[in-house]
Order: sequence, then structure tokens, then C-alpha cells
Amino acid sequence: MRILGIDPGTGICGFGVIDFKRGKASLVDAGVIATPPHTPLPERLEDIYDSLNEIIDLNKPDVVSIEKLFFMQNVTTGISVAEARGVCILVAKQHKLPIYEYSPNEIKSTMTGYGHADKKQMQEVVKRHLNLTQVPKPDDAADALAAAICHSLHHKF
Repeated sequence: MRILGIDPGTGICGFGVIDFKRGKASLVDAGVIATPPHTPLPERLEDIYDSLNEIIDLNKPDVVSIEKLFFMQNVTTGISVAEARGVCILVAKQHKLPIYEYSPNEIKSTMTGYGHADKKQMQEVVKRHLNLTQVPKPDDAADALAAAICHSLHHKF
């Protein structure tokens, strides 16, 4: 099974693609969709839409695992992230991909056994799960890989 994990964001949207076979996950692709600061939101959303379509066409995932939003103190930022997340869900639906959603706490709990693990702990666990020599960079790509791995572990059971 090939899983596309997404860490939604307007300025930086992380993605990570893994293959999950025989109980083991391996890295296929990871990175970020970065939109220029001070660009109008509709243009940023269009960039995310176009880039995510290319990522799906290139990697051909079987499913999408996307991080749910959590409460943000900056409401304006939260709304724009929600809009970016909506674009990601739309692209996945247009490609007829099943979508699985996990909260940040669910991802952390599944990966580490502790729902409040910090970024460094999460990155180390992602590195270990994928048998990498270094922690995936940037952070948003590592978060997207964690979403993909989380789904693989849920699917395993």
C-alpha cells in the first residue's frame, strides 16, 4: 500500500509518501509545497492545488492520511490552514483516493505511545520507522511522514 501523508498549511504544506509492505514502511518521497509570503490566499491555494496534483500523479498513492486541525490561537492563521486543508482533501477526492484523518494527538500517540510527544521525539520515531540515517527535513515533511506512518500502523491492525 502506498500512503500519502499531508501536514496541511498555507505557507508550507508538508507531504510524505511511504510504501507499507509486509509490516514495514519505506520512504518514497517527501518534501513541502511552499507558497511565497505576502501572496494573496487564492494564489497560494492554487499553488497547493496544482502541486498536490503533480505529487499524486507522480507517486500514485493508494490512500491519503491527513492531519486534522487543532485549535490555534491565531484565528486568521487557523482559517487559512483550514482552507489549505480543504484544497488537499478536494485534490484527494478528485483522484478518488480514500482519505483518513488523524488529530495531532492521535498521530503522536500512535507513533510514540504519548499524545504530547515533542517534535524531536516525533522526528526520531519517523527516522526509526523508515530506517533512515537522518531525521527527515524540513519539519513539515517529517510531520507528513508521521501522518502516513500513523495510517500504516492503524491499517496494520
